[in-house]
Amino acid sequence: MARVLGLGGLFFKSADPAATCAWYRRVLGLEFGEWGGVVFTPDAAAAHPGAGTVFSPFSADTDYFSPSEKDFMFNLMVDDLDAMLVRCAAEGVQPAKLFPPAPNGRFAHIMDPDGRKIELWQPSPMEG
Repeated sequence: MARVLGLGGLFFKSADPAATCAWYRRVLGLEFGEWGGVVFTPDAAAAHPGAGTVFSPFSADTDYFSPSEKDFMFNLMVDDLDAMLVRCAAEGVQPAKLFPPAPNGRFAHIMDPDGRKIELWQPSPMEG
């Protein structure tokens, strides 16, 4: 029987793709290929067993994505949330929200220049 194996990509529109790529490169350190995208390899899963890509519809009236008016939000896994927030602050990007530590890790929300909310997630170390 056919089944979904995972998320193969995340594609979105931008008024100025080059500027959006530049922002993600400068603020979050993403390295874009000449073709205009970034490939995330399974390294994160290897470093954090049990961590994976979440696919989860939210209620249409959720305020979790606020202040973004978009119908979606990105969650990007990071290795050091504190250092990433320092990097963001150096580029004038302040958290929209900080969360207390949770059993599955630490979270912070920032906004990209196109008004999309980005959830930065540092997974908790897995006990072995």
